[in-house]
Amino acid sequence: MPNTVQRHVLSALVQNVPGVLAHISGMLASRGYNIDSLAVGETEDTHLSRMTFVVVGDDSVLEQVGKQLEKIVTVVQVVDVSSQDYVERDLLLMKVKAPAGKTRSEIRELVDIFRGKIVDVGPEEIMVEISGRENKVQAFIERMRPYGISDLVRTGRIAMVRSASDQQACIRSDNRAAS
Repeated sequence: MPNTVQRHVLSALVQNVPGVLAHISGMLASRGYNIDSLAVGETEDTHLSRMTFVVVGDDSVLEQVGKQLEKIVTVVQVVDVSSQDYVERDLLLMKVKAPAGKTRSEIRELVDIFRGKIVDVGPEEIMVEISGRENKVQAFIERMRPYGISDLVRTGRIAMVRSASDQQACIRSDNRAAS
């Protein structure tokens, strides 16, 4: 049975030192792997950061990405999050044209339906915050297009496995965390 192309969400625990992001993204790019989404942030341990990235490909792509990441000294652990039960979120901030009156009311209603928040109000536009799965965020964007999107920014995907009990999806783990 042939491998199918799919979206792989990977979480890499890395040492929180300068150059790690450039090293990992450069390594992936130099080998022809496109990063569809990327988010990096410090963890509960200030010496470690978590990189969550999405690559698209078949199982052999995932295997090759894992092998390449294993070679990087500053990588402590890599987990294929998408092979487990997990929660993922994207964050969107959007400015949309919303003159006072009926249009603003319609937009406010859509924001409520999508469980978003209005985080800033101007005379002719509002800023909205939406978080959720990628398809929810994308659906909201499409619903706002007819009103006129002035500006839009999105985070990369973040994801977390629901339970730590399944260690089989761990591509690599070691004790090289920064001290």
